[in-house]
Amino acid sequence: MASLEVENGSGIKVHVFSSSSELLESLHEKWGSVKKQPYPAMYSSVYGGIILDPAMMVIPMDDHMVHRGHGVFDTAIILDGHLYELDVHLDRFLRSASKARIASPFPCSTLRSILIQLAAASKCKKGTLRYWLSAGPGNFLLSPAGCPTSAFYAVVIDEDFSQRKEGVKVITSTIPMKSPLFATMKNVNYLPNVLSVMEAEDQGAFASIWIDEEGYIAEGPNVNVAFISQDKELILPIFDKILSGCTALRLLQLAPTLIEQGRLKSVKTGNLTVEEAKGAAEMMYVGSTLPILPIVMWDEQPIGDGKVGELTMALSDLLWDDMVAGPATLRIPVPYEE
Repeated sequence: MASLEVENGSGIKVHVFSSSSELLESLHEKWGSVKKQPYPAMYSSVYGGIILDPAMMVIPMDDHMVHRGHGVFDTAIILDGHLYELDVHLDRFLRSASKARIASPFPCSTLRSILIQLAAASKCKKGTLRYWLSAGPGNFLLSPAGCPTSAFYAVVIDEDFSQRKEGVKVITSTIPMKSPLFATMKNVNYLPNVLSVMEAEDQGAFASIWIDEEGYIAEGPNVNVAFISQDKELILPIFDKILSGCTALRLLQLAPTLIEQGRLKSVKTGNLTVEEAKGAAEMMYVGSTLPILPIVMWDEQPIGDGKVGELTMALSDLLWDDMVAGPATLRIPVPYEE
């Protein structure tokens, strides 16, 4: 593989690829050393089709999503050969695109068909399907006015995930959270999210919790957060300043089952102060691949008795069962070719 060569400790000699075939050979050498291909398939509207060769899974450097962050994205789960909540995520995807002033090159029905065909071509039975809508390639200016068209990219990520049954530690983030305009659209500007996770990891925690400017609980770096009060109420922060998580919304639909069983008193969204939140009986992250992650300690203070809560796991079971055997409207079978 071509690389930098140090000359007498005073400089470097940069390899110049003389042809595209030489470059492709170098890329194939890189991917040939990978034991398992983590990205079995990609779609690019720039290419106009599905790519199975990992060496060619690239996007243009002058794409405005790359150098200006002008893009949105979303994710769907592939579980047991089914796409879970694809339509719900696609709807949010297009709402985000509208807020970011990016017009899709295709109607929603075409995007949906592309994603289903991509999942089938990947042959992946368990993983994630992540997709982006960009202002598109064209130049390195601020304005996308010179971009001929927007671009749609998608990739299947072969990854294992299962119910999370062990509790984690979190901290209160000191990284400023995004303003409501940017927090409520799922855009690619994730530097605050990255820094908040790194801050947590520096302190031996899994991730962080954002508090808004009014002192109310907001969300995690890429997940929602939920609480079980001492009165057995399930409470999620209001979605007006944070991303409305598809899994969190589904949780609000499923949780009343526990009310019917007499295990929960109520289910609601509302404002929670830090003091109220830290005084909760149980706490959890809510997100697509978790789907529930118990939180047992926050800023070195135990939540409840410091153990994974019974109701947290009951809610996790509801969501996991929905992912595995929920209604057909939420689980699209992937038409794999034999």
